[in-house]
Amino acid sequence: MTQRRAAARRAPRNRPIDIQPENVRRGLGQLVLTIVELLRQLLEKQAIRRVRAGTLTTAEVERLGLTFQRLREEMEVLKKHFGLEDGDLNLDLGPLGTLL
Repeated sequence: MTQRRAAARRAPRNRPIDIQPENVRRGLGQLVLTIVELLRQLLEKQAIRRVRAGTLTTAEVERLGLTFQRLREEMEVLKKHFGLEDGDLNLDLGPLGTLL
């Protein structure tokens, strides 16, 4: 028996589901911001590789820097709006570990 199946059998089957409109909104915000943060990290790593490889012009490097700075600022605004912190975006994927 896999660990996942064993954990599912141990989990209480009758636990109440918290269905509150506020929680749904926050949860959806958390999911969307997590995906945006994951994409931001991937794009930033790719941009750093291109900068180090010398394949970007000075103007492109400046635009990338400004873009990532503004994205980080907007992420802070949205995290505050949904009442989230950085750790809230690092979703636990169970046996796979954390996302970020």
